Amino acid sequence: MSENKGKRITLVTGANKSIGFEVARQLAERGDTVLIGARNEERGREAEDKLKAEGFDAHFVHLDVEDAETHQTAAKFVAEKFGKLDVLVNNAGIALDANFKASTVPQDLLRKTFDTNFFGVIALTQALLPLLKKSDAGRIVNVSSGLGSLTLHGDPEWEFYDVKLLAYNSSKTALNAFTVMLAHELKDTNIKVNSADPGFTATDLNGHSGYKTVEQGASVIVDLATLPDDGATGSYFDDKGVVPW
Repeated sequence: MSENKGKRITLVTGANKSIGFEVARQLAERGDTVLIGARNEERGREAEDKLKAEGFDAHFVHLDVEDAETHQTAAKFVAEKFGKLDVLVNNAGIALDANFKASTVPQDLLRKTFDTNFFGVIALTQALLPLLKKSDAGRIVNVSSGLGSLTLHGDPEWEFYDVKLLAYNSSKTALNAFTVMLAHELKDTNIKVNSADPGFTATDLNGHSGYKTVEQGASVIVDLATLPDDGATGSYFDDKGVVPW
């Protein structure tokens, strides 16, 4: 086991770029040892090197949310090197159905989206939960979207009312359900589980059309990753406060 005793150990998936990388950077600034979860080794190591060049404690971890074998190898790495995990940020996600309506979205695309944004997140969280239970203050942040809010989708005055992407939106709605159920299961532990809506942030996911910077998008995720002992659990937040389910 390493010399990181006393430091928070934080794993961020999809952390080689965009919001994920910025979340890792901001948490490293706060003194965390950050684990850069990424599917692509070259990009993951580049992100690790960037953070190390800034003087931060960063480690690349090969992690594909759709590949259960990488979940187990990541869990083994964390267990052997650090003995615990304090923060899990489930950030990795995909959006593939921008050109389809609910009545025309292909089944394989729908399943692919759910495999990454929902089933993969659950599988990875289950693999890492024993390590989170060893933390004095475990935090799980599921990176959702305002597009996962059924309440907002029913409001014609909402700015994104017409963005009805069946695969992406419903995968985030399902992810929110996982947040609620897991938070309830863990309500008598030191682990807090919340969903984060980064807002319309300029990333590869939307062709960099968002009006928020990655620094702004990362802020609510970092806040939820660093909640105090009396912080919320089983809730859904953006940078303005609570988002309706």
